[in-house]
Amino acid sequence: MENEMSSTGRSLRIGDLAPDFRARSTTGDFRLSDLRGQWVIFFSHPADFTPVCSTEFAELARRQPAFDALGCRLVGLSVDSLYSHLAWVRALRELFGVEIGFPVIEDPSMVIGRAYDMIDEAAADSMTMRTTFFIDPDGIVRATTSYPHNVGRSVDEMLRLLRALQRVDGADMLTPEGWDEGKPLLLPAAVGADDAPDWFCRLESQL
Repeated sequence: MENEMSSTGRSLRIGDLAPDFRARSTTGDFRLSDLRGQWVIFFSHPADFTPVCSTEFAELARRQPAFDALGCRLVGLSVDSLYSHLAWVRALRELFGVEIGFPVIEDPSMVIGRAYDMIDEAAADSMTMRTTFFIDPDGIVRATTSYPHNVGRSVDEMLRLLRALQRVDGADMLTPEGWDEGKPLLLPAAVGADDAPDWFCRLESQL
């Protein structure tokens, strides 16, 4: 892997530029910045052949057309070698009948995991590498989620969060709790302030 990342001296946060990197993957040489102009969901897992992550990867493979339809690329990462990744991809095909079409990046030195704050500098293993980054077409981190190693992520929630981020992108609107496509948005509190009791929490459909 070619390391092109530099430390900012603080944790990676929403609104930061996602650190660029070049590495080997199951689909060939990979560079994150080559995906500019598209949404990217970059997600990590502690190791190949782990039970929770196997179910996640299988479901992500099944649902990849939904992400493709939203103009979003999926990118996986773990500390295991490319050869281990390829063996795991074959095992997932045999076990679940799915093709892992998205790249799975190797990170044996954990340099990418550390640059993305998935793992502490002093950590001896990758057990805490269970983070997902939602990156916009300009390469900016727009949302993150983190899970423990023993709880699986929800692909439905990954899709819902992506749709919500895209819906309010560049719009002066907000999404309420549990928002999904087709539901009304919220107006900012400062818009339309009046004597009505709902002035601070008003759906667009209530105007």
